[in-house]
Amino acid sequence: MDEPTKHRVLMVSDFFFPNFGGVESHIYYLSQCLLELGHKVVVLTHAYGSRSGVRYMTGGLKVYYIPWKPFLMQNTLPTFYGTFPILRTILIRERISIVHGHQAFSTLCHEALMHARTMGFKVVFTDHSLCGFADIGSIHMNKVLQFTLADVSQAICVSHTSKENTVLRSCLPPDKVFVVPNAVDTAMFKPAKEKLSNDKIIIVVVSRLVYRKGVDLLVEVIPEVCRLHPKVYFIIGGDGPKRVRLEEMREKHSLQDRVEMLGAVPHAQVRSILVRGHIFLNSSLTEAFCIAILEAASCGLLTVSTRVGGVPEVLPDDMIVLADPIPGEMVDAVSKAIKMLPEIDPYSMHSRVQKLYSWHDVARRTKIVYDSTLNCSSGNLLERLSRYYRCGAWAGKLFCLVMILDFLLWCFLELWQPSDDIEKVPDILPSQEHWHLDGNATSD
Repeated sequence: MDEPTKHRVLMVSDFFFPNFGGVESHIYYLSQCLLELGHKVVVLTHAYGSRSGVRYMTGGLKVYYIPWKPFLMQNTLPTFYGTFPILRTILIRERISIVHGHQAFSTLCHEALMHARTMGFKVVFTDHSLCGFADIGSIHMNKVLQFTLADVSQAICVSHTSKENTVLRSCLPPDKVFVVPNAVDTAMFKPAKEKLSNDKIIIVVVSRLVYRKGVDLLVEVIPEVCRLHPKVYFIIGGDGPKRVRLEEMREKHSLQDRVEMLGAVPHAQVRSILVRGHIFLNSSLTEAFCIAILEAASCGLLTVSTRVGGVPEVLPDDMIVLADPIPGEMVDAVSKAIKMLPEIDPYSMHSRVQKLYSWHDVARRTKIVYDSTLNCSSGNLLERLSRYYRCGAWAGKLFCLVMILDFLLWCFLELWQPSDDIEKVPDILPSQEHWHLDGNATSD
């Protein structure tokens, strides 16, 4: 029987630890599980403050923090060709076979996939977010995505809704897009040892306080829920530009004793906040998946959420109450959830989430995508240019020019420093002990 293929993967994104979010967690946990399966995984991201150079994390995960500073919203400044020399060196030094880019909003991801294809590497892209079609920003973003995915080997989306969105935005053939959901480390998110009393109903909100997360909707919902249900109290964790709106709402309606504002919450403390509550409230206006819902359900909380994006795909109907992102409907959903609380068994809910979502399962399914990627035809330069040319009357010609210049730059780099002159690093394998997914961001 043939030995399973062992892959050498470079994960690339602007979003990684010590920054925190769904993309960061996805890359970290997926990498850890792929390492446990015997694959080599290296992460490439930009520098975060003084964190620059090569670092090692739990399980022997190697991370290159290249000396590029974030320009806007943790994204590096688009340079098109500026990252090519250092990326080429890393690809050759680590003997990478597959480049896996994450998040459509990551500049570093787009540039890495472009350069990797020029060098003939197989590339995979994972889309973690939904994007619109009408506003100027979305139109620009969708054209960039179409350019990047025109020559991608395979793509992954975290929900079926996300797949439909990505296919429409990028014009990628649906048969090249796989659906692999997110997961949750249930060992980190366990319910409280004793079930909470229903004498005081605690509703928890843990989110970045930005427009996309529906903070303006929360401002309308919270006062009405407090008026209808005197036993209800809110705990809000998170920070962002919309925090001032919640503060104003609390002052206006004199809810200081019923709405607790915690500010920014480290991920290691999220579980301790969740277990204080009965209900988790998600008011997002757009979500491709929403890992926060899984974390709350794993802690035994009943979820109330807006019916947007891929959220309806995440949990069974008896574990979540969905409503359209309208204040009145959200208030009704919260009232319905309060009535359901006596029937909720936190440990039963935790057990179900544990069976439904596992990072090890995500890693195995991603490995299948990698296997499929190796069977994809790379094509010569002319074949690749023809794919870019079909991206639009004017855009197609521009994309071809960008790729021709990229190819010429690669030829120059090969003359300047041949691949054989770049030292290959030895593979440092983790010890034989079993590495647990304990959620440690770094070991340095």
